[in-house]
Formats: sequence, structure tokens, C-alpha cells
Amino acid sequence: MSGGALAVGYGADLVLGDPRRHHPVAGFGQLATALESPLYAPSRRNGALYTAILVALAALSGELAARLCRRLGAGEGPALAAVCWVALGGRSLVREAKRVAGHLDRGDLDGARAALPALVGRDPAGLSEAEICRATVESVAENTGDAVLAPLFWGAVAGPAGIAAYRAANTLDAMVGNRSERYLRFGWAAARLDDGLNLAPARLGAGLTALCAPLVGGSPAAAWGAVRRDAGAHPSPNAGQLEAAFAGALGLRLGGPLAYGGRVENRPPLGDGRPPERADVHRAARLSLAVGICGAGLCAALRTRTRRRR
Repeated sequence: MSGGALAVGYGADLVLGDPRRHHPVAGFGQLATALESPLYAPSRRNGALYTAILVALAALSGELAARLCRRLGAGEGPALAAVCWVALGGRSLVREAKRVAGHLDRGDLDGARAALPALVGRDPAGLSEAEICRATVESVAENTGDAVLAPLFWGAVAGPAGIAAYRAANTLDAMVGNRSERYLRFGWAAARLDDGLNLAPARLGAGLTALCAPLVGGSPAAAWGAVRRDAGAHPSPNAGQLEAAFAGALGLRLGGPLAYGGRVENRPPLGDGRPPERADVHRAARLSLAVGICGAGLCAALRTRTRRRR
């Protein structure tokens, strides 16, 4: 039943989306903010301690929920389904991508720029339609790994505690893992932990993207070829896997200049197709959904097999 619980959690995210009130991830963020003040120092040691305390607390919460369910005679299933649901962000990802696409379909470029920060951290002001499309497709690709496949993978490998620990590390990376002057050293541990926890899910995602490419009119060979050729040039060891796979599957060329907080970066090219257009945002959303469904089925089967061996 543990594998089925992962599938239930994934289905709950598709149907219900994020909890509307008292979201546990928001509560974790508040705790992290409160703990940062007494522990902050511009050092890797302090950042590692901060990260270790918060990730351990999250994992402990997941394990206690599982033990409570077992003590009540329900097995770990209810805890696994609930933790999976609140950790996933697949429905929100697709919804926000379609929101941007809807503005573009109506010719509302300002509306699309205003909607973009829900998906990406780059500066939206002054972006052209083509740049908005590129940013949205890249974000959908990256977050298909971060917000969908990674929670499912760690749920399959380590149950509720695994999902909770992953979601904590991913949240901390978003909060302190950037390269600003304040967090360059303090956030190092959170960023490296998030990278490590996403290594396997990102590569799983690249493979599933290639598998699902025909569902959006793409080629598995083109998707996998883009991963092998281009993914390693991306500054992220994980985002590059999925962005390259999406570029190949959709027949697009991603990468290029972008701006974060006033800093301009020039990302390497991913894929050898044409620049993204409005219709490609819708295609990327469909591809993300297909990859998530396949990932949920695979991880559910893995969890069931893992539990049977014990």
C-alpha cells in the first residue's frame, strides 16, 4: 500500500493543488527565518549547522507522522500520501505556466511579465515575448524535477521522512542558497545539499522526458541527444538535465542571456531547434504533466517493491 499512497499523494496534488491555508512548507519557511537570526554568520560552518538542524527537524516530523499512523494500525500510507501531497507542486507549476501563456495568447505582454515571477527569479521588466516564453519553458523543465519528481523519488526511497527532508533542503536552497553577498558562504551547505538530493531525480526526469517526447510531437532521440550534448554545459548539475531534455523533446533552443537581481548571465545553448513561442509554453506544460504521471507510477512501483523486501 505504500506505493499506492505515493500515487494518492500525487493525485491529490493534481486535483487539489497546494493546501490553501496553513501550508506546512510556509510554516517551515517561517521557522527557518526565525532560526536564521541567531545562527547567521558569513561562514560555511554556521550555514551547515543551520541547514542540518532544519533538515533533521523536517525528517523527524515525517518519521513521527509515519510512526503515529503505524501505531494507529493504518501503516505508513496515510502519512506518506499526506506528506507527498503537501510537498508536490506539479499542479501549481502547470497552472502558473498556463497563466503566463494565457496573457501571451491575449497579447497582454505586461500581464505575462507580472505573472512570470511566480515561476522564475529572473527580472521580468523589459522581457520580450520570446524571452518570456523561453523563461517559462526553462522554469517548467527545471521545476518538473524539483517540485514533482524529486519528492516522489525520495518518497519511494525513504518514505515520509525522505520527502520532508528533501522539501526542507529545497526550500532552504530557495531561501539562502543564492550567491548574494549575504548568503554566498552561509547558504553554501543548503545549495550543495539540494544539488546532491536532486542528482538522481533530475536524471530520472531526463529519461522520462525523452520517453514522453512523442506525446508533444517530439523525438526521444532528439531529447536524449540534447541531454548528452548540452546538459553538462549548464551551470547547474541538475537543471541542465531537464532543460536540455525539454529543449530536445520540444524541438527548441533554450539558454542565452538572462538577468537575476541586476546581474546578467549568459547561459549556454541547450538544444538546436528554434526559439520558444507561445504554443510551446502549452506544450511544455503538457510534457511536464506527462513526465509527472510516469514518474508517479514508477516511484509508486519502486516503493511497493522496497517495502516488500523488508
